[in-house]
Amino acid sequence: MPTPVPAAEGTPGGGGGDAESAKLAVWKEALYDRCRESGTDMFSQDDLLRLDVIPNRDLMLLARVVQSLSDDKLFITMREASGQVLWKWRDAQEAHKYKQCSTDEQVMVYSLIDDSGGDGIWSQTLQKRLNMHDSVLKNALKQLQAKGLIAPFKNVEHPNKKMFIKASIRPSDRATGGPWYTDQNLDEAFIEELQRVVFDFVKRQSGYLSTHHHGSAASRTQVPKKGVLRGSSSGSSAAADRGKKRPAQEMSGATSSATPVAAPKSVRISSSARREPALLPLPAGYTGYPTVRDIARLLSSSGITNNTILSEDDVKKLVDVLVWDNLIEPVKVAGRLGYRVARVAKQSTESWAGREDPTGRDGGPEPYVSPFTEAPCGRCPVFELCEEGGPVSASNCEYFKRWLGVD
Repeated sequence: MPTPVPAAEGTPGGGGGDAESAKLAVWKEALYDRCRESGTDMFSQDDLLRLDVIPNRDLMLLARVVQSLSDDKLFITMREASGQVLWKWRDAQEAHKYKQCSTDEQVMVYSLIDDSGGDGIWSQTLQKRLNMHDSVLKNALKQLQAKGLIAPFKNVEHPNKKMFIKASIRPSDRATGGPWYTDQNLDEAFIEELQRVVFDFVKRQSGYLSTHHHGSAASRTQVPKKGVLRGSSSGSSAAADRGKKRPAQEMSGATSSATPVAAPKSVRISSSARREPALLPLPAGYTGYPTVRDIARLLSSSGITNNTILSEDDVKKLVDVLVWDNLIEPVKVAGRLGYRVARVAKQSTESWAGREDPTGRDGGPEPYVSPFTEAPCGRCPVFELCEEGGPVSASNCEYFKRWLGVD
């Protein structure tokens, strides 16, 4: 524990003064280190004394140590509304930057820019808060830029304002727009392509592939549902077995037969009636729907982000847009929040991403069709006047007839 300085020691310029300065430096370092290790950043006078660095709780010595730390920009003096004085410690590297400010005006300007953080601050806001003459402010900003302490930058929220930020920090996503902006411009093509990739992934993970009535001759044969025995057969045992479910082994053996049995003409499916492969909904209770984390991992591994790092919060914003567009929907199963395609019971197997489609729908979700929006009545401007015997009615409505195809 450092010992107090004897009152008789030290006259300016003498050997005692050097010894006193050395001891003061030791106490400064000890108090600064204890403040950093305490886990808090604001201290009152009593808080500093309780750190047990200043011997005998000497208030005069404490004042000298605190003043020296303030001169070195390691302590920031603050005053509460009640009038109590508090001190806040500052990182040594940051303190060195403040010591490069050669005038009080530079210190005040740099301090406000420092407090603004990654959002930066507008030059006119600096002028209003400091009540500083325009020429003085411009000179301080010029000197701080020349010393490499601050830098101008463009804020996407205020593109026409002259903003300043500390040169040593990265602008916040709020200021730059995050990964969705390129050169302060919203990259709509990048966002749209990512949305299509996300939709394709959710679509693949929220359905199973059905190839019924597509491909080989065997698949063109209608198979009785659930493997039920049908048809006429001889013998009482055959009659007893009729209508029962066949075991899985028997059905597997039948479907893997080398020579497929031709189906009766009545159950053959013509080539024009064959259905294309489609993604059908998964059963209720399915728990494998992709989460935001799953989607983030996909985008990270796909390389489509062009070295742009997307956090889970960024991916959540993409997913939210698809939810708001009613293309996908959240589903919570067993405490796990996943996403699946919304509304449409059958999805195309075609990918939506990478398509140059002016309508924006090719390969994507099928448009939702509702009788209320497709029928003329759902958007008729004279619906209130429509009644039998009136000027407009269903029997003489030319739009209704055209929609029904009777004219």
